[in-house]
Amino acid sequence: MVAVARSTKTNVPSIAFLALLTLSGGVVPAGAETVNVAVAANFTSVAEQLAAVFKAESGHEVVLSFGATGQLYAQISQAAPFDVFLAADTARPERAIAEGLAVAGSFFIYAEGRLALYAPGLDAKQKLPSGDFSRIAIAEPDAAPYGQAAVETLQALGLYDAIAAKLVTGANISQTLQFVDSGNAELGLVAASQVLGKDSVWLVPADLHQPIAQGAVLLSYGADNAAALAFLDFLRRDAAVAVIEAAGYSVP
Repeated sequence: MVAVARSTKTNVPSIAFLALLTLSGGVVPAGAETVNVAVAANFTSVAEQLAAVFKAESGHEVVLSFGATGQLYAQISQAAPFDVFLAADTARPERAIAEGLAVAGSFFIYAEGRLALYAPGLDAKQKLPSGDFSRIAIAEPDAAPYGQAAVETLQALGLYDAIAAKLVTGANISQTLQFVDSGNAELGLVAASQVLGKDSVWLVPADLHQPIAQGAVLLSYGADNAAALAFLDFLRRDAAVAVIEAAGYSVP
């Protein structure tokens, strides 16, 4: 089982970072800028909605790059030109600060996710313990926090050893869902937000895995980017929170 990094820090930005946000002021600048955002794959559709709202409100362009949190962090550590990191965990954004890759005090939790079992045309809750299936899809646990939560869930249910040989692993949570939708796996443990409103879904009890707290951070590359500061400020405001919660996440 992969160890889970738990954050012991508060969800309050530093005074210095708040000062930066105050300087940006949430005011539309004379010239719109571009913010490049690295986004955990589970947050794909929500980030696209948020980017559209933010552009309409501020005039700033948002360029989104999606992937597993671990893969994105590897790119950031190799100087990929991202301004903002929206991870699916808290460990990597905090690590980015510790390693000088992100701005101290800029970290906050922008969403808390839920895991869901998705089994099109089947009784998802009953199908999993039966073992009557050929393949179950999960995201790569070393790279994707939702994959790690999937492993923890299967272990908590006492099912992991029995079905380990049936696991198929997606590089990220988006590919994991594709495995199920394409029929390459009969069921999969995916982000609840991906299957919101669909049938054959079992919302995994939150106590079966570690909380999926998703952290945002201003990367050092974007420290002087007014659009990056404005985007992080926007994520904490009511308009963005409404979009995030409507997609099945909670916001602390």
